[in-house]
Amino acid sequence: MKLRALLSAIVFAAVAATASAGEVPYLAKDVASGVLPPVTERLPQPPLTVDFAARGQTLGKYGGTMRMLMARSKDTRQMTVYGYARLVSHRPGDFELFADILESFEVEDERVFTFTLRRNHRWSDGHPFTTEDFRYFWEDVANNEELSPAGPPNLMLVDGEAPLFQVLDERTVRYSWSKPNPDFLPSLAKASPLYLYRPAHYLKPFHAAYAPAEELAKRVEEAHQRNWAALHNKMDNLYRMDNPDLPVLQPWKVTGSATSTRFRFERNPYFHRVDPEGRQLPYIDEVIFDVASPGLIPAKVGSGDADLQARYLSFDDYTFLKQAEDRFPFETRLWRTAKGSQVALYPNLNAADPVWRELFRDVRFRRALSLAINRHEINQVIYYGLAYEGNDTVLPASPLYEKDYQTRWARFDLKQANRLLDEIGLPRDEDGIRHLPDGRPLELIVETAGESTKQTDILSLIHDSWLDAGIKLFTRPSQRNVFRNRVFAGETLVSVWSGVENGLATADTSPADFVPYSQQQLQWPKWGQYIETGGQSGEEIELEPAQRLRELYYRWRDASTKAAKRAAWKEILEINADQVFSIGLVSGVLQPVVVHSNLQNVPKEAIYNWDPGAHFGVYLPDTFWFGETPAKNASAD
Repeated sequence: MKLRALLSAIVFAAVAATASAGEVPYLAKDVASGVLPPVTERLPQPPLTVDFAARGQTLGKYGGTMRMLMARSKDTRQMTVYGYARLVSHRPGDFELFADILESFEVEDERVFTFTLRRNHRWSDGHPFTTEDFRYFWEDVANNEELSPAGPPNLMLVDGEAPLFQVLDERTVRYSWSKPNPDFLPSLAKASPLYLYRPAHYLKPFHAAYAPAEELAKRVEEAHQRNWAALHNKMDNLYRMDNPDLPVLQPWKVTGSATSTRFRFERNPYFHRVDPEGRQLPYIDEVIFDVASPGLIPAKVGSGDADLQARYLSFDDYTFLKQAEDRFPFETRLWRTAKGSQVALYPNLNAADPVWRELFRDVRFRRALSLAINRHEINQVIYYGLAYEGNDTVLPASPLYEKDYQTRWARFDLKQANRLLDEIGLPRDEDGIRHLPDGRPLELIVETAGESTKQTDILSLIHDSWLDAGIKLFTRPSQRNVFRNRVFAGETLVSVWSGVENGLATADTSPADFVPYSQQQLQWPKWGQYIETGGQSGEEIELEPAQRLRELYYRWRDASTKAAKRAAWKEILEINADQVFSIGLVSGVLQPVVVHSNLQNVPKEAIYNWDPGAHFGVYLPDTFWFGETPAKNASAD
């Protein structure tokens, strides 16, 4: 007993010593017992010192658990989004890029990119993070036909050309193209980023080039996978953060104690950021995701079940949440969103039905659909008149903004809409419903992912005004995967989703959202797929204005001056405004953000955006901390 007491005293003294030496209290016991090295050995050199003064933040203290609510087990990926550790990251406000995980980067003519890693940087399991992790991804994953049948990511190809990849030394890699690739660097800072690296030490035992055949076959059988490639892909998903054993570089890592209704993330002992006093971040020890039905999340937030929440909340919840502040210690802030349109309609120019496809490709029909929407009514009824009405385009805060982009073909004008529909040759029957050229009634099914009652409410308002134009609107909700697959296959006529992600674009921002670029673009999924796969699948662009958009994208990409990039952007925005490829409704909608009264360093006013922004990520939640509960101020509202 005396020996046990003596050992306990020694451990207690060691813990106290490590804590007083600037060690994270949560990790002090593991450091004292030798499970972890001291913080001075865990941090890279140099670590990234977060500029609190520029961000308007205060020094914090360690500890606490931050609770959030999510609706699906797949939402574990939000921890990667919010953690927002990237090779390069966006600053809040101007969204300029800075070296984050990287110590530094150099760019020559937007063709040659040289990346330098931090000395002694380590994965969350303590293994060194080196250029071998970059080499492994490029040679053994991206260019392995079994793991990547389509080849390297599209963002790493310029006119089909892959980069020259070079490992210059243990800390330096270089990617070079013969033509500019201005999308490359920003893609590394996205909410869902382009990953150029993998934890090679962890994944090699699942790779046929490194693992003994018998051992690998046994692993495949035990994991119930069809082959080694399927097993490797299952174990390798840095974005999803659903594998507790996969090392990460994020501030928090998922633990193995997950259930179907709760996920726990604990601090990464080797995280590379520090506060201005050199103390390792994050301040908060762990984050909990509780899974609940989407419809119940606002009520649970209003009952004090979350410390930080915006996901699954909408402006409709604001009044209820403000009233709940009298009963629970939180406050509800309003952050302005930055999408080109909060909700947009996407006529499918690749619809499988040939009659509908030809109609959607007639610009007069797309203009008529837009003119027959009463955006002012939507703004007043749904958003209390606080949103901006107009097209799916850049916002007034963007240096590229022109009022005409926002208003062209976006005013409510039923007379002109009917004139265009008459001009196309879509006659009405005795009930006032128009007919397609083949005689079918013009009954337009608009499909949703079934996740937003707001979309349903908006479509109800559009239904009435479209009916006055002789168009009968029906809605069809489905699950997100089914919804997207139907759009991709051309089975969906018109879909509903949010507009372009970045309404604050500059001349240096990629205009990819406005041109055929990806299968994920709901107005031309097959054209985007054709571009994305280098012509291996999808359909070649057949509409001249869309072809012109693609040409302008190349002009922007290859431009050597900001003036040339701005000129390309200007024509891209003009074509989109005139051609109405997507039908925007309102933008700049206010997003409720619930913040526990104890939680510090969360901005009072901010932009809430997916990309760029990563929602909370750009504000670095690793710098948030729990302080004393401030007294309720009755006049604060």
